[in-house]
Amino acid sequence: MTRREVLWAGVLGIAAAVLAACGRAVDSPSSAPGPTATPGSATVPAATASTTPTVRPTPTPVGGGVPTLREKIARMMVVGFRGRTLEDLDWLKHDIGVLGVGGVILFDRDQETGVLRNVESPAQARALVAELKALAPQREVIVAIDQEGGIVTRLSPKHGFPALASEAAIGEQGDSDVQAWADGLVATLAAAGINLNFAPVVDLDVNPDNPAVGALDRAFSADPAVVSRDAEIELQAHRAKGIRTALKHFPGLGSATANTDFGVADVTATWTAKELDPYRALIGTGLMDLVMAAHVVNGQIEPNVPASLSKATITDLLRGELGWDGIVVTDDMQAAAITETFGADDAVAMAIEAGCDLLLFANQQIYDPERARKVIDLVERLVEQGRIPEARIDESVTRLEQRFPSGAAPAG
Repeated sequence: MTRREVLWAGVLGIAAAVLAACGRAVDSPSSAPGPTATPGSATVPAATASTTPTVRPTPTPVGGGVPTLREKIARMMVVGFRGRTLEDLDWLKHDIGVLGVGGVILFDRDQETGVLRNVESPAQARALVAELKALAPQREVIVAIDQEGGIVTRLSPKHGFPALASEAAIGEQGDSDVQAWADGLVATLAAAGINLNFAPVVDLDVNPDNPAVGALDRAFSADPAVVSRDAEIELQAHRAKGIRTALKHFPGLGSATANTDFGVADVTATWTAKELDPYRALIGTGLMDLVMAAHVVNGQIEPNVPASLSKATITDLLRGELGWDGIVVTDDMQAAAITETFGADDAVAMAIEAGCDLLLFANQQIYDPERARKVIDLVERLVEQGRIPEARIDESVTRLEQRFPSGAAPAG
């Protein structure tokens, strides 16, 4: 059974209350009213999906001299693709090797069709990752994956990888058991060459029926102290192998009653400030690399706008109050909850204005190989129009460079 099938089963009974309009691979109706769209003012029309992109080569690939504005914008993207080799993927080779797109996210199976997508076996996955990194040897290409454990395990026994228990199964175990679990998880990633894991989940398991977290055993515990302890052990294991991590789903998805794969979850009436405790505890450890902002509306912070597009959530709360100055990555920007409510282009502008540094385009619910070029065109125009200062782009590129450097041997 695919993850989409599992998630869909969990939300069929509540879909009617989901916003008509959170992330791709993670997350429904809530007890609070759904959000009201508040679109931004981008002037570029929303993109139309296409599966037959036209490659538009530029004179030279990125990697030499001062980066152009377009190269800096490209650095702020991670894209998904269909294929277990790079054969017949000229658009992806162009995006990474010429445009300078930051990297990719791998999935085992396609969310829409259920067929094999990027992962077939350990040897095949390792070869694919090597192919991807070779596209831009002058910098560290991001190769990301969701390897949480349990149901969200892309490198799974179905494809010849070791079994990996869920966070819920390991959460209340002793430190030595959590350490062994984390070491096994990281060993699998390291063998494949993965350099970014969209994990750990640090949501609190405060709603066991939550179709995005609790019902899928994705959380360590309802106790923030346990979550913080287990997550720290996992972060240390990743850091020891040079693999970056992304805590999710900020500012907390554990109390949700809906799944952001299919609509914006509103946690205004259920969220409590203790869901920030793991972030408070872990920011001080120096072990964090990224934080993933969820497509979750929290009216206690900012009404009607999901966290991924909310300046009050990203800049004021996460960066200001909590003191996080590292990378913030969005959940999937192609999620229907985002594109249908705010428009694909306005959402991109809002995410950057909110303070996000890395935009995730999973190419799952919408498969658009031209999306990276469209986003580069869009953001370049927004900078020229004065809506987004180039200094805002530079802030993100600086943060990305600190974790995924150019001109240096890749870590991990």
